[in-house]
Amino acid sequence: MPRPAPGPVPEGLHTLTPELFFDGNCAQAIEFYQKAFGAELVGPVSKAPNNKGVAHAMMRIGDSNLMMADAWPNMWEQAPKSSTTASLFIYVEDCDRLFERAVKQGCQTVMPPADMFWGDRMGKIKDTFGHSWAIATNKWIMTPEEIEKGQKEFFKNFQG
Repeated sequence: MPRPAPGPVPEGLHTLTPELFFDGNCAQAIEFYQKAFGAELVGPVSKAPNNKGVAHAMMRIGDSNLMMADAWPNMWEQAPKSSTTASLFIYVEDCDRLFERAVKQGCQTVMPPADMFWGDRMGKIKDTFGHSWAIATNKWIMTPEEIEKGQKEFFKNFQG
């Protein structure tokens, strides 16, 4: 018999939990994220009603969860096609090591790891399913003045 939940957010989750959608290849993405990011499956994978695809899965990377599913026909959510509108930002102990691991698994380098003006070392990749990931390690606590100076220098390289 169901019992009342102790609170509005399930135990082990945070207020905000991202969910990624796939184009019929969510099962492959689960295996890929285990190899590329060291993700762990949390609970069983729920199969789609037609048994072709994933209706719901949850993975844990570090202290955060990521929900995943194959996009259902005629629904708003879809897998990335030619671009994505969001990026997952992951903090780890050694961003260079995880970046290299992900690239070895087939991720495409969007921006190689570099020291950023706000104090992180960060790089960006696109996974084989079209999702964008920023991989970072916080290295320095910067003052607002240091960030502003670094930002001006950083944006000199961009045409606007």
